Amino acid sequence: MRKDRIVIIGSTGSIGTQTIDVIKTVGDKEIVGLSCNTDIRKLLKQVKDTKAKFVAIHDEKSADDFKSLCKKNKINVKIFTGLKGLQKLASLKEADMVMVSVVGMIGIRPTIAAIKAKKTICLANKETLVCAGDIIMPLVRKYDIDLRPVDSEHSAIWQCLVGEKHENIKKIIITASGGPFYGKKRYELKKIKVKDALNHPNWSMGRKITIDSSTLVNKGLEVIEAHHLFNVPYDRIDIVVQRESLIHSMVEFVDGAIKAEINVPSMKIPIEYAIYKTNRKFVNEKRVDFTKVDKLSFGRPDLKTFKGLKLMYDAVKIGGLMPAVYNALNEVAVREFLNEKIGYLDIADFIEKGMKEFIKKKLNKKKYTIEDIEATMSFAKDMIVRKKIKNYKK
Repeated sequence: MRKDRIVIIGSTGSIGTQTIDVIKTVGDKEIVGLSCNTDIRKLLKQVKDTKAKFVAIHDEKSADDFKSLCKKNKINVKIFTGLKGLQKLASLKEADMVMVSVVGMIGIRPTIAAIKAKKTICLANKETLVCAGDIIMPLVRKYDIDLRPVDSEHSAIWQCLVGEKHENIKKIIITASGGPFYGKKRYELKKIKVKDALNHPNWSMGRKITIDSSTLVNKGLEVIEAHHLFNVPYDRIDIVVQRESLIHSMVEFVDGAIKAEINVPSMKIPIEYAIYKTNRKFVNEKRVDFTKVDKLSFGRPDLKTFKGLKLMYDAVKIGGLMPAVYNALNEVAVREFLNEKIGYLDIADFIEKGMKEFIKKKLNKKKYTIEDIEATMSFAKDMIVRKKIKNYKK
């Protein structure tokens, strides 16, 4: 009996590398395809380790350089390039499952390609549903594919709902660590540097998602994602700060019972569950020892200090393209912050200014296409070019 074959879109990132680790530890899957943007040396090492026969490289120049590396190392691999290359890899006939672990809006089209090719999809790219949930979920139903969440919060909710009836859901409770600046006021965050925001107390993640965690924008994105994944109205999705990051999310039912999924802060566990589902496999990770857990602390997120989270509620209330605009503005602002071109508080300020300008220009649409969604990124980039932000560094 042959092993299920998997493609990893974004294999050189944090989730992608951990996915490879999980599969190497557990076995029972064959990795046939890998992809990256520019990290071709890491990709080359992964190709050697996994014996993958197909790769996709988004950056055209990096793809040319990778071809030279393969020739030098006498490696025979089929290379796809650009966004179309990612789509080809996602719909590869030689694959049964696709892990979508790229960061940002770029994950949308490969996900759609995988859906139309009727692949099982492990979705670790939250922006796909944040921006295009109204398009993606009908496609999931039309093609009757198995869409499995990888985010630790959504994996927790998914696990809590096993064996439960949808009509019995009272509330979804998404937990947040609070990030490195929990308890601080806005004025205390004026001089935050990139290294400070990347110093997460509990999790080891990619740079972009770590910044999102510190601003709590990540929770905003997760609320939108949960709304689409589990078909629950926004007013029945709550956010609770759980500082120890042991409870990864909860579901409250109509009778008052609450289910919680608890484990150590590790992405390998939700990755393993997405790949193997209820056929749980051993993952070599630390375990929760309740005799050593002094407390489980809870609190409410501070929407005044962490304005980026509040803006999510504004975006979903406005509707239409606004969640995609919210995401695009954040993507661009975080990139600028990581490049030390804007300040930490400028991230939320930029999102707020951009949302107001989008409405002022009457650009919002209730019915929209993937092209309209992609245009929101151009809008956000143009905002930065025009320096539409108060404290933008000259």
